Amino acid sequence: MSCSLSFFTVQAISVIIPALNEADGIGSVLAAIKALPLQAEIIVINDGSTDNTADVARHSGATLVLEHPVPAGYGYSLKAGIAAASNEIIVITDADGTYPVGSIPALVDMLNRGFDMVVGARFGKAYRGAFLKMPARIIFKLLVEFTTGKRIPDINSGFRVFRKQDILPFFPDLCNTFSFTTTQTLIYQLTGRFVGYVPVAYEKRVGRSKVRIVRDALRTMQYIVEVIIRYNPLKLFLLLSIVSFGVSIMVSPLIGFVAIFCGFLCSMLIFSLGIIAEALRSLRRVSKSVP
Repeated sequence: MSCSLSFFTVQAISVIIPALNEADGIGSVLAAIKALPLQAEIIVINDGSTDNTADVARHSGATLVLEHPVPAGYGYSLKAGIAAASNEIIVITDADGTYPVGSIPALVDMLNRGFDMVVGARFGKAYRGAFLKMPARIIFKLLVEFTTGKRIPDINSGFRVFRKQDILPFFPDLCNTFSFTTTQTLIYQLTGRFVGYVPVAYEKRVGRSKVRIVRDALRTMQYIVEVIIRYNPLKLFLLLSIVSFGVSIMVSPLIGFVAIFCGFLCSMLIFSLGIIAEALRSLRRVSKSVP
């Protein structure tokens, strides 16, 4: 009598964790990752910390700790970690304990079922956070969804899984700041990638947040606009033309028919610029495909 045994194959992944003064939280995050039934290479990018983040990461079992002498930015740190990763499947998460790293196997499993990227879509009281964050999140979400034509549960979650070979070509278009994840979401959607979402409970962070609401919101808007212009400019110009015409209608009771006429001409001009921008984008795409 013969029998055959099947063994569970442990999936190899690279977990990228940018960290700036996260000595209080990073140890527990690394311990939770090491307890997972995955072969995890853990790469911590110490982004100019002034505390002992790097030492805690090493003592907690990080495979590799990359050091930046001064803060270079969240996105820059992620790029450095992704470039140094030895595995094809990349997981990014934070060092502050906000993301449930125990959900990594679920995200990886979903990726293996045909998705190009799987994002942990946040929910919970801690995710809602400061009141001032909500208007910016709503505006960015509406803009990204309008541009892509798709519903996006969480455009900037920092807990996601994707493949190294897929993201490397987009490095020049991905920003070096907190907007890295937002621009990645937008680029993946605009280039026809399959993006899946898994609901995850977002917890209260350990330590102090590094986000500056006004500064980072303005930077995020800048990078969103840059990505849209590069990958789908017509949608942006269409939105601007609609806004222009809408404003003219709103002020028409004060100025009269002239406002509507000028608004219509302005919106047509903006839309025409969008058509030109879209044509130039198509020409660039064709020229790249010709050997």
